[in-house]
Amino acid sequence: MSGNIEEYLFQKKPIKLYILRVSGYNILHIANCIRKIIMPDYRKEIERRRTFAIISHPDAGKTTLTEKLLLYGGAIQTAGSVKGKATARHAVSDWMELEKQRGISITSSVMQFEYEGYCINILDTPGHQDFSEDTYRTLMAADSAVMVIDAAKGIEPQTRKLFKICAMRHVPIFTFINKLDREARSPYELMEELENEFKIGTYPMNWPIGCGREFKGVYDREKKEILAFNEFHRGQDKIKAIECRLDETEKLNSLIGAKLRQTLSDDIELLDGAGYDFDIDEVRAGRLSPVFFGSALNNFGVEPFLESFLKMTMPPLPRKSGEDIVEPTDSRFSAFVFKIQANMNKAHRDRIAFMRICSGRFQRDKEYYHVQGGKTLRLAQPQQLMAQERAIIDEAYAGDIIGVFDPGIFSIGDTICETGMGVKFEGIPTFAPEHFASVERIDTMKRKQFEKGITQIAQEGAIQIFHEPYTGVEEVIVGVVGVLQFEVLEYRLKTEYGVDIRRRSMPYEFVRWVENEDINIANLNLTSDTKWVQDFKGNNLLLFTSEWCINWALQKNEGLSLREFNRD
Repeated sequence: MSGNIEEYLFQKKPIKLYILRVSGYNILHIANCIRKIIMPDYRKEIERRRTFAIISHPDAGKTTLTEKLLLYGGAIQTAGSVKGKATARHAVSDWMELEKQRGISITSSVMQFEYEGYCINILDTPGHQDFSEDTYRTLMAADSAVMVIDAAKGIEPQTRKLFKICAMRHVPIFTFINKLDREARSPYELMEELENEFKIGTYPMNWPIGCGREFKGVYDREKKEILAFNEFHRGQDKIKAIECRLDETEKLNSLIGAKLRQTLSDDIELLDGAGYDFDIDEVRAGRLSPVFFGSALNNFGVEPFLESFLKMTMPPLPRKSGEDIVEPTDSRFSAFVFKIQANMNKAHRDRIAFMRICSGRFQRDKEYYHVQGGKTLRLAQPQQLMAQERAIIDEAYAGDIIGVFDPGIFSIGDTICETGMGVKFEGIPTFAPEHFASVERIDTMKRKQFEKGITQIAQEGAIQIFHEPYTGVEEVIVGVVGVLQFEVLEYRLKTEYGVDIRRRSMPYEFVRWVENEDINIANLNLTSDTKWVQDFKGNNLLLFTSEWCINWALQKNEGLSLREFNRD
């Protein structure tokens, strides 16, 4: 048998015939050749993964940018819009019906697509502050973040809050300054605001040519080329670029005019001489933010952003497990649950647990160990997701986000790994609710639907539910971070579970978990407007109307220990 064994094995003929006739080859070498063909190198697969979250204040253009990234990645053929007016279709990532009605993102979406040899996992998060807890959990699953800023408004309150979360984990942050097709603030002013507010350096990867009606495109500092755009089709399709170098004066004058050409030349000279130097190590440490200018709605600067971003961002990062570090290239599979979502698809009416794979390779028919549950199990119906669309998969790698069927055994923060691996990833803290209401069903015949709906939505982390001791779920107390979550609860109970509810606001503003296990809550000396409740794990909590009432409880009850966050 002459020639290379790999060449023979790649032929479309039964492999076993060649193995029988082989002479002079070590059987282990043949087995390795077969393994290479049927099982790709998991390390290479991990290296090409890029998992990032897109964050912003509401209406900065975060979901629109997500749509355009999907468009350029070939995951969709026509990009939709958040508002759904001009483009006749809604954003893929805004899958919930209420999101389409309101024109805002209410829940985080997960999307995966291939682009230029990379496997990209995008996490599109809610920008509204009422859903910041969902965004926080999602950021725990990301290796880097893209911060979208409105060029006219600059940094806004929710942007500050989300940046701090990224900074705590030293997540690399890439900035996309959006809506240059509208009247905008000076790019120098925007960058200075970024540096002063967030105490990080900025490096503009491209530079805008005009803004609003005079917006002509962007100058790519790396390629030293002008990307000028002369087509407009509501940003639904890929837009064609005209490439032109800075020293092509006549061509530039015809494209953008002599005045804008001179302004651009002066700007680039100033940036090259006085701006921050580009340092990829500083970027990956979260101390330098590459800045891109563009208009996601009209596709200005989106493709250059995607290409540069993928080159600069990192493959999956290591994760902490107690005192140990779990490397993504560890051959053993490990993952954690960061999100649970019920009823994503009306045709399925099931519940999906979203898992971030931290190490190794996931295999569909293999059994894994559920750390919190203390038992081995087979993860049912593993899926790759495109918002609410889904496809069953046989394998996935570190960096990937997968969805698995959850029969009610998983909780947010749970660890799943190979048996004997002995890892337990850091839990995801629960935000303390700030608004409370009692909720009861209107139709007394719909007890089961009410219990199922309120419990499932609570397990997703969208709400927290409590009850008075020695009572059932005839009436529950619901706690939320933002009042808009009450409306989402009411809408989802009606549309997904067929239950109408009666909601009554309560005056409480603070909740504290009682850490003492041996204390009799009924005997505590509390103010008359303090309420004792329990969660559905049996933990004791106290609801307070003011901080003064909290101080009263601590002063009047020696040894009482209260905590603000739930770590269970």
